[in-house]
Amino acid sequence: MSTTHATRVPVKTESYSAAAVGVTVFASVMMIMTGFFQAIAGIVALVNDQFYVAGPEWVFQFDTTTWGWIHLTLGVLVALAGVALFSGAVWARTVGVVLAILCGVAAFAWLPWYPIWALVLITAAVVVVWALTAHGRDIAD
Repeated sequence: MSTTHATRVPVKTESYSAAAVGVTVFASVMMIMTGFFQAIAGIVALVNDQFYVAGPEWVFQFDTTTWGWIHLTLGVLVALAGVALFSGAVWARTVGVVLAILCGVAAFAWLPWYPIWALVLITAAVVVVWALTAHGRDIAD
């Protein structure tokens, strides 16, 4: 007499959200775009240090060339992290969050040189951090 055993199929308890994947892809694309824009701002500051002019009274008194290197370095790193986010790896999300926070802080410190653009970069950083922390794991599925 033969007996049959029921096989257990693991059931996924968390649901897959297409909207969450869309938000994470949006965050990845935003990181690539923000990185590109920051790299361009850095190149502009390195090539023409008279382009950005700040008022005399500000806490962060860096030279324009220093800001150029900061933006160029952060821009390249953020763009690379944005590309890595498409893999859905946890390390890519972690690096993405850390770099987005660094970019937001750098944009805040850069307010006197280009206030409107700095506010756009801060907003993009906040959106990226939210997307990666709230919905980042769904892209791996």
